Amino acid sequence: MNHLHNIPNYTGGKFIAPNSGQYLENFEPATGQIYSYIPDSDENDVNQAVLAAQKAFPMWSSMSNEDRSAWMIKIADKIEERLEEFAAAESKDNGKPITLAASMDIPRAISNFKFFAHALTQFSSESHYMQGVGVNYTLRQPLGVVGCISPWNLPLYLLTWKIAPALAAGNTVVCKPSEVTPYTAYLLSEICQEIGLPEGVLNFVHGLGPKVGEAMCVHSDIVAISFTGGTATGKRIASVAAPMFKKLSLELGGKNPNIIFSDCNYDEMISSTVRSSFSNQGQICLCGSRIFVERSIYKKFKTDFVEKVSKLHVGDPKDEKTKTGAVVSEAHMNKVLSYIELAKSEGGQILSGGHRVLLAGRCANGWFISPTVIEGLSFDCRTNQEEIFGPVVTITPFDTEEEVLMFANSTQYGLSATIWTENLSRAHRMAEKLHSGIVWINCWLVRDLRTPFGGVKASGVGREGGMEALHFFTEAKNVCIKY
Repeated sequence: MNHLHNIPNYTGGKFIAPNSGQYLENFEPATGQIYSYIPDSDENDVNQAVLAAQKAFPMWSSMSNEDRSAWMIKIADKIEERLEEFAAAESKDNGKPITLAASMDIPRAISNFKFFAHALTQFSSESHYMQGVGVNYTLRQPLGVVGCISPWNLPLYLLTWKIAPALAAGNTVVCKPSEVTPYTAYLLSEICQEIGLPEGVLNFVHGLGPKVGEAMCVHSDIVAISFTGGTATGKRIASVAAPMFKKLSLELGGKNPNIIFSDCNYDEMISSTVRSSFSNQGQICLCGSRIFVERSIYKKFKTDFVEKVSKLHVGDPKDEKTKTGAVVSEAHMNKVLSYIELAKSEGGQILSGGHRVLLAGRCANGWFISPTVIEGLSFDCRTNQEEIFGPVVTITPFDTEEEVLMFANSTQYGLSATIWTENLSRAHRMAEKLHSGIVWINCWLVRDLRTPFGGVKASGVGREGGMEALHFFTEAKNVCIKY
């Protein structure tokens, strides 16, 4: 084991090895090869991080908003200075095309820090005047030590989406990056040390969910958990943390409908639908994996969509021509391929893809799947009900608004939905009736960081983004003054 490739934990402003002395293998998805090792941490490492965060909390929480904002801007600026390095690391760690990491993941992480750095200076509280009696006003105070647990699909993007508002609100943070994609979190900890961020304000504990994540959720001094990941894990977190009365923000799975009416702007729709289906190898919780098309344009859509999808270049994530990189792990590749086989057994017809892609050269052992389009499945089959989280979509015709609403709302999930129509009344009518936390009309993944983000049903609890996030990471206290 080469010590230079051992990623350390970052606790109390210092890089430290795990208490166990044990490490986990970290693979590059494009090659299937080990390229670093991460701490196999446990509750002892979590305890150390919590103690460091507790020690830092009085100083950080009492710091002026302007000074906390300045620290966050310093972090953002340093990420920006090292953007190419971060993008290369994200691509290597996750398997996504380097062009995607450089254009979306890392710039969004920078924006997360900058947005909340400015938002905290504008954060205001409410007052309520009682005529002839007095006035109430609301204090919003930081919670204390909070836990942030992030997924592997958008590693730095979603990690900073949690860290930034937590720090802005005056909390100190213990975070667990995904053990599958830890490297950009390590680079972020390097930046914290480089700029001299006060010790213990931000702590990184690497390792497995059942060891590190569980220890965070049951720790009595971690007062809130913000988690993004699978619904099954979210259920486990809720079952442990809710009886302890921790605040919980859970952003979970999705099985998102993309609803296409015949009066849409066709050219814009078709190009956006390719992107919303297969960006990041379909490993975005917001991807539209169930595509419903009005019957009058279904045949044309099928022909054009399959033609465009078949031209997506599957290749080395380092190659700037690559549109589809590797999926994140061998286990995940096998899971996605098993769902393709399930779809066949349920009567689905593979129109494009449907198989592992074997490349030559350095990526010969990588985990690649051809973008896959399937038709002929019932709306309520397992393939259309369960989250696959890979480069697989189904296409289904529909006849009426009522029918497609039934299709769209039939799953346990309710994260996002997309509607394509030029009929303004229909757009509003459909948006109101869809069981989704987010509805995009004539677009996809257009994000305003001020807006609430989250799902309904099994897609999560709570909202992230804008003032919703700052509210989550603070406790409201009403103060009543009688004249």
